Amino acid sequence: MTSTTRNLALTLSTAALLALSLTACSPSTASDAPTSTASSSAAADDGTCAGVTVVVDTGDLDISDDPSDTVCVDTDKTILGTDAVTEAGFTTVGTTTYPDDVICRVNGVPAEETELTGDDGAAYHETCADMPPAAAYWGLWVKPADGEWDYAQTGLSALELNPGDSVELLFTVNGAPASPTS
Repeated sequence: MTSTTRNLALTLSTAALLALSLTACSPSTASDAPTSTASSSAAADDGTCAGVTVVVDTGDLDISDDPSDTVCVDTDKTILGTDAVTEAGFTTVGTTTYPDDVICRVNGVPAEETELTGDDGAAYHETCADMPPAAAYWGLWVKPADGEWDYAQTGLSALELNPGDSVELLFTVNGAPASPTS
């Protein structure tokens, strides 16, 4: 196997793994419609969020209109990831191929004119047509209450979050940051 073939196979394997980690196997809905609002009043006395914490982090992406923020969504019931992100005031855009499962943009970031540079030096502009490259993508992370951060096993539209859980949309460029820091 040549070096080029091996690199192509690695890139395709990485993209397939990313697709599997973000693709919802079957849509589900929360059993009871949550009553939720984005609010700092949902914070407990110790400064933690009594509802669901939504984090957007652009990582090492150098942009002027950075949407990075942490918002506590006040809810006392299970809430879908898309609802939590919307309640927190963020808008997401999927891809043409994976409209509800792969996040392409958060509050317009990265814009199509944003030049993203891979480790190999090649420039890339995100068009939201298909799976983003492994060198520049929004990762979907989830942390259960009192748990550790891990890649979400479903897309945002099927991700069920309970009070005390956190969800993070983390933009990773060339492998950095590798995981949430909060």
